[in-house]
Amino acid sequence: MRLRTVLATVTAALAAATTLTAAGPAPATPRTSHACSPSVSIDRFSDALDKTTYDGTFVGNFSALAVDKDGSIAALEDRSSLFDLDARTLAPKRVVRLADEKGAALDSEGLVVDRDGTRLITSETEPSVRRYGTDGGILDRLPVPSSLLVAPAGRATSNQTFEGLTLLPGGRTLLASMENAISGDSTDIVRFQTWTRTKDAPFRLAAQYAYRVDAGLGVPEVQATPDGRLLVLERGFTSGVGNTVRLYLADPRHATDTSGIENLTGQKGVRLIRKTLLADIAGCPSLGATAKQPQPNPLLDNIEGMTVTGYSKGRLKVLLVSDDNQNAAQTTRFYYLRVRV
Repeated sequence: MRLRTVLATVTAALAAATTLTAAGPAPATPRTSHACSPSVSIDRFSDALDKTTYDGTFVGNFSALAVDKDGSIAALEDRSSLFDLDARTLAPKRVVRLADEKGAALDSEGLVVDRDGTRLITSETEPSVRRYGTDGGILDRLPVPSSLLVAPAGRATSNQTFEGLTLLPGGRTLLASMENAISGDSTDIVRFQTWTRTKDAPFRLAAQYAYRVDAGLGVPEVQATPDGRLLVLERGFTSGVGNTVRLYLADPRHATDTSGIENLTGQKGVRLIRKTLLADIAGCPSLGATAKQPQPNPLLDNIEGMTVTGYSKGRLKVLLVSDDNQNAAQTTRFYYLRVRV
């Protein structure tokens, strides 16, 4: 009887072990306690700059981020100021005022620090892409397709044009994302415009691609990954409910060049940029964050800026920032994410 009991126990244990082996280990999720999804986790957030000033300038209204050549964080606000922030503490170290060719303020939205240290900056009112020196002086201006200009010159709506800007790997291709659709296109399809660097001119117009947004959302930011894909933020706001912010991985490499297509309606033969949801930021743990207005998650605010701060073996460090619109009901908040692509 004892031998039979032992054999039965061993057999049961082996069966259990076999079952566990067949099932395999549970899928690894980054920083399980801080996971937003299987692909994204949040390390921490910071409200350190909320409602502060530096050198007489309000610190906030942030619309874009970039890593500068010295490792600091360049932070662009949509009211014509560009800050240099300490990468570790976020403390402002410098601010440069920007303007257009006539000295007027910009609605500055997208930012790239080019390989020579110059700044490529979009304004969404015309829209435009200008290149600035580190002192804030204008160096030149890139061409923009007529269809993407604000009506009546083109088919775009003011304040719904170039929001995101990124330089693809290799530094030869610049990409700007429209926030919303232009007249004549389906309301859920936005255009991504590219420029190619040449020997004779900094950038010339190149291919254009189409990207489908989720219902009610627009594109406030886009950033290239080291393999040529894109991180795309989609964002929306509903009064009394709060913000929706989703992070997608998108692949433009097999998309149709839509620069010669007048109206984009989802027609056959036009390959849109493929996208895969990485995380809905509302699914992140709140980490003790508080909100000044209704939000699905108190961590959320009007997230608008994004940059990749590090990369190793398919994992990205990503920094997000919210635009508080200099509004007492909103917060300037930085979010430190880890993203597996």
